[in-house]
Amino acid sequence: MTTVSITQAFADKAAQAPDRVSITCGEQSVTRAELESRTNRLARAYAGLGVSQGRYVTVALPNSVEFFEAVVAIWKLGATPQPVSYRLPDRERQAIVELADAALVVGVASQAHPTRTTVPQNFEPDPTLSDAPLPDVISPAWKAPTSGGSTGRPKLIVASDPGTVNVGAPGMGQQVDGVVCIPGPLYHNAPFSFASSALFHGNHLVLLPQFDAEATLVAVEKHSADWILLVPTMMSRISRLADDVKNRYDLSSLVAIWHMAAPCPPWLKEEWCNWLGGQRIMELYAGTEAQAVTIIRGDEWLAHRGSVGRCVGGEMKVLDSDTYEELPPGTVGEIFMRSGRGATYKYLGAEARISPDGWESLGDLGKIDEEGYVYLTDRRGDMILSGGANIYPAEVEAALSEHPDVVSSAVIGL
Repeated sequence: MTTVSITQAFADKAAQAPDRVSITCGEQSVTRAELESRTNRLARAYAGLGVSQGRYVTVALPNSVEFFEAVVAIWKLGATPQPVSYRLPDRERQAIVELADAALVVGVASQAHPTRTTVPQNFEPDPTLSDAPLPDVISPAWKAPTSGGSTGRPKLIVASDPGTVNVGAPGMGQQVDGVVCIPGPLYHNAPFSFASSALFHGNHLVLLPQFDAEATLVAVEKHSADWILLVPTMMSRISRLADDVKNRYDLSSLVAIWHMAAPCPPWLKEEWCNWLGGQRIMELYAGTEAQAVTIIRGDEWLAHRGSVGRCVGGEMKVLDSDTYEELPPGTVGEIFMRSGRGATYKYLGAEARISPDGWESLGDLGKIDEEGYVYLTDRRGDMILSGGANIYPAEVEAALSEHPDVVSSAVIGL
């Protein structure tokens, strides 16, 4: 297997097929050659503003071609992109920017961060800057997304993997030179990671400016997407489209339909398996930290309803949250993980929850059966105690979601 820098991966793909479309978002598209040229010039502009190898750059842009032009330019300088929601209030973004000690904040007005270097949305570099290839440098960490899910407060999760690409090995069922559709927001880890992987391996990346149920089906048909990433809320909204709308679009190009990031109600999962075929429906469970991963295919899920699959990377076990004793198969407790290959991340702004024997928890509760299938119940901090019984909000929310008039729900203990 050949490993190259992210910079080299983009240059190679541009040389192989310069006129092939690289990114589409709404009505805007950019070819591989255009992306290569524009990001070389943009990288030089960022370098002039203080971005260098090993520094973090906060990216606060909506889904767009511009988003990935900024990110690719950051990679080309050996820096680390640190995506955040473009909707964040200035005060919340400032806390993240300070945590990262960002060399540059992309997508905001200068007054938002008066002590930091910023460039606004729609920033255009000086056209006299060269668009020739840059020196080949590698970032020590290829991404640093934010999360508050497992600690309750914002933190950076800095990847341990450097800015390199294993050529020809995209993983997760993505093709080389295929078509990948990402309708979710790129400031979340999964959309960012899988969209990035798609680009590294020459896929045409199809983004939606913002999620819309029917627009997602339109994009799949129009561009013959073979791979798509969804979350259960998106699946539910697509599912609730009228049958004549859902059946209007040809989705036969899809080879893999992935969902993750939240529990999927069993009724919804079964409906999608029946609609598009269980062999195409794939579910992944992991944290941004990536210590361990489970995967389950839809037809396998039908035989193990409610499971998120078995470990395909790393290890998981269920412990008592208080004593850290390992619990027997089928007993609900706190899920702990380890990678078996060293550190997969580091936190900035938080400390990991670690058992005495070195396993880590993301705060999820669940059980593992005798065959190794993992079943999630809820988040440790969300569980409700009532009359001595454990109540899991996720289970109540799943039941509520079965009603056709319920779009979404949240169950909170008082």
